[in-house]
Amino acid sequence: MYASRVRTSLRGWGGVGAMAVLCALALAAVLLLPRTQTPVPDGPAGARTATGLQARADGCEDSEAQDRTLPPSGADGPTIEAIKSRTGAKRKLVVGVDQNSYHWGYRNPNTEGAELEGFDIDLVHKIAADILGDPDAVQFKAIPTSQRIPAIKDGRVDMVVRTMTITCERLGDVAFSAPYFKTGQQVLAPKSSGITGYNGTLAHKRICTASGSTAYIKLKADRDKGTLPASTDISTTVPNQLDCLVRLQLGEVDAVVTDGALAASQAAQDPTLELKGAAFTTEYYGVAMKRDANDLVRRVNRVLVDYRAHGWQTSYDTWLAATLGKDPGPSKPPAPQYLRTD
Repeated sequence: MYASRVRTSLRGWGGVGAMAVLCALALAAVLLLPRTQTPVPDGPAGARTATGLQARADGCEDSEAQDRTLPPSGADGPTIEAIKSRTGAKRKLVVGVDQNSYHWGYRNPNTEGAELEGFDIDLVHKIAADILGDPDAVQFKAIPTSQRIPAIKDGRVDMVVRTMTITCERLGDVAFSAPYFKTGQQVLAPKSSGITGYNGTLAHKRICTASGSTAYIKLKADRDKGTLPASTDISTTVPNQLDCLVRLQLGEVDAVVTDGALAASQAAQDPTLELKGAAFTTEYYGVAMKRDANDLVRRVNRVLVDYRAHGWQTSYDTWLAATLGKDPGPSKPPAPQYLRTD
């Protein structure tokens, strides 16, 4: 059983050669992992009065974007019924994930078949167990950072669970669950670098971000308004965030800006790197789905009610405590607030 499998930690991933091996493993086929799930009762908590449903992003502020989600429910609707109606080998939840984010969603070369493991992967199995009664009933699809929203809108996946930040802009394209993790943007650079954080030391420095990421949006906005030095070069963008780490190791850029949770894991992969300064934003990860998949959004929120109470802490201790610290407090999302639909 999945719950009893021995987790083998990856070591020595700091070198560029190891990164190349990891990128090659990203071409591996779909892998299923089992997981058990405990049913949870229905019912909203902390409902917030609002006009309209999740899809409405007008008048939204990023500071409240994480609250624009529907109350939890265990009822099946058209989206869930369509998933359940799949037959044979296709009766699976199709989920877009990352295969290259250490301790979030990555293929562990030290396991048979290079198994997908990580904090996000644990959550996927919880959702599959609740919807299909089988934590193994998952088809994983590797989705680059820049393709997360297109994959949902095109119907290539039912949802994306891939360290995806909830923002007002994205709410115009997809629906989000309640948040399941709290983080913020940070700077990752060599320990020997003169960069001290998100400040003037980034002047004349080359920064790498993932295409379509909140990191790039933040850097561009701040440079345009003058709070980031105009000489900061933010032209290097890549499809997958891990590519920034490779660029940094090759000396093609001077620093990486990404979510602190991801940056900490990358620093753990390469002991020559470190986080520079504190997080300079507050962001929340959510499960992304189609805008009109209201029943699926509500079902995922129902799963998250149980996950926060039974499973979140265990997954954090397994995957993230070593890089983010034993105290999970800073990473725990706030109590969810839901839109009212009556």
